[in-house]
Amino acid sequence: MSLFGFGKKKESEALNSEKINVNISNVCILGSGCAKCNELEKNTVEALNSLGIKANIEHETDFAKIASYGVMTTPALAINNKVVSSGKVLKAKEVADIIKKLN
Repeated sequence: MSLFGFGKKKESEALNSEKINVNISNVCILGSGCAKCNELEKNTVEALNSLGIKANIEHETDFAKIASYGVMTTPALAINNKVVSSGKVLKAKEVADIIKKLN
């Protein structure tokens, strides 16, 4: 780590454009539509694009449907109908790491 941030990579640079072969049928952001939910959605799109994955992203705001996932704190991220994160805004790299582990 440098003293003045020199040599520090931006997050978008750290997400190298590697293509992976993961079958993702659906991605769902669970939350009310607040700023944190929207940031999670933006970071998820960035992660999917960096990995070369084309997927439809839904943003579920109906609290009854969110509760049906077993989520009590939002924002949450569900991939292939499985909640992979809850109560936290993941960075794009964190989302990409989760997706890679699905492989």
